[in-house]
Amino acid sequence: MKTFDVPVHYRSPLVTAIKNKRRAADKLKKDFSPTVLPIGNLEIILARHFGFCYGVENAIEIAFRAVTENPGKRIFLLSEMIHNPQVNADLVAEGVQFIMDTYGNHLISWDELQEEDIVIIPAFGTTLEIERILQEKRIEPTRYNTTCPFVEKVWNRSEKIGKDGYTIIVHGKPKHEETRATFSHSEAHTHTVIVKDMKEAERLARYITGQEPAAHFYDEFKGQYSQGFVVEQDLQRIGVVNQTTMLASDTQGIADYLKQVMISHFDLDEQTVKDRFADTRDTLCYATNDNQSAVSAMLSEQADIALVIGGYNSSNTSHLVELCEQSVPTYFINHEDCLVSATMIRSFDLHHHREQETENYLPGRRPLRIMITSGASCPDALVERVIRRLCELMDAGQALAETEQAFAANA
Repeated sequence: MKTFDVPVHYRSPLVTAIKNKRRAADKLKKDFSPTVLPIGNLEIILARHFGFCYGVENAIEIAFRAVTENPGKRIFLLSEMIHNPQVNADLVAEGVQFIMDTYGNHLISWDELQEEDIVIIPAFGTTLEIERILQEKRIEPTRYNTTCPFVEKVWNRSEKIGKDGYTIIVHGKPKHEETRATFSHSEAHTHTVIVKDMKEAERLARYITGQEPAAHFYDEFKGQYSQGFVVEQDLQRIGVVNQTTMLASDTQGIADYLKQVMISHFDLDEQTVKDRFADTRDTLCYATNDNQSAVSAMLSEQADIALVIGGYNSSNTSHLVELCEQSVPTYFINHEDCLVSATMIRSFDLHHHREQETENYLPGRRPLRIMITSGASCPDALVERVIRRLCELMDAGQALAETEQAFAANA
């Protein structure tokens, strides 16, 4: 696989050694079991796959290259390049300015942009409407385009099945940058509607079957369907694609459910179902799949708590939290400083969207077993810093040094 030139302070000697060892022993990535690190009175259970994915490393390389290649010029990002506070702060420190926030609200007016300015497209991609605005200002949007190749794969698949006469159902969070971008690219070729979860997919099914009056659709799915959408016509043939950071199992579940709805309603068999339902399984992101599968395998181990590291607005990280919460007390943190002390942790409550402090989060038993994973936009160096902080709190610093030496010797 291609390697990328990303700032060295995002790398971790310890995590790199662990990943290299696992990669050498499992080149086909069939073993999703975690790595268990005995560190004195602490055992770290590290997910098989975590951290920067191909698309994130590609985006970081392009963004920092834009800074290097354009000294003295104003450099802008459409919005957060990835959902990681450290990476975005590093770009701001390099003089990069954000045009919009993560929800599309303007921080800088389009009127302030000039032809000689540099604009970086974030890893989530952007809408065709924004591309046209940049082109009208003679700013080339493809020069520093960090859109993830797997997001573009979803767009290409949407275009193909759209041209074949299918309506696109996008499984995603309606306000997320990637979903907005995918919706824009899809509706350029066919009618499109967004569903955020299985509940909305079930509601959509009632319009497919005619159980719900078509007129109700426009209020229920307001802001989630393309202009000119006609319920009676545009739900006759469908295909499901996804926001690549959603739970892969949820996307597949929605696709399987809607496929069965089409089979039942139109009296289809496995040979004729393709006339009504397009197979879009190939739009699922490999990194999302791998990270989620690695967490599922990690959860087969016994542990006292789980730490999930990443930006609090990161969709893919939030789904890792949801998986862990099903089996073990889980804390969603974005930095080692969230481990305030051995008796206090500051974490993000995913369900109430707020930070919270929890006392006595570390059980008294020894060895203490802690699961760790991180989102696709989280640097490995941050994972290492969290491990070091845990060892500091557990008086396991010397044991960590011995573990590092052992991995270095086997590298």
